[in-house]
Amino acid sequence: MAGFKGEAPKDKEDKEFVLNVNYDEIDKLIAEYKRIKKVQKSNINEIQKLSGKKTEVERLLDDYNIDSEALE
Repeated sequence: MAGFKGEAPKDKEDKEFVLNVNYDEIDKLIAEYKRIKKVQKSNINEIQKLSGKKTEVERLLDDYNIDSEALE
């Protein structure tokens, strides 16, 4: 993610660190998450799952090597 940058403290005694967050990137992630959830709840998605076709959500899980059982 290009939107997250930070600097860890050099000494272990100081527990605070600076984190710069690009809120535009956060907004993009939230919009993408909402879009995926909307597709996941749709009737078309259910039809694709029942017919054995790969859904958009399954393709994304495969692209990022995420175990679908871990999400349940």
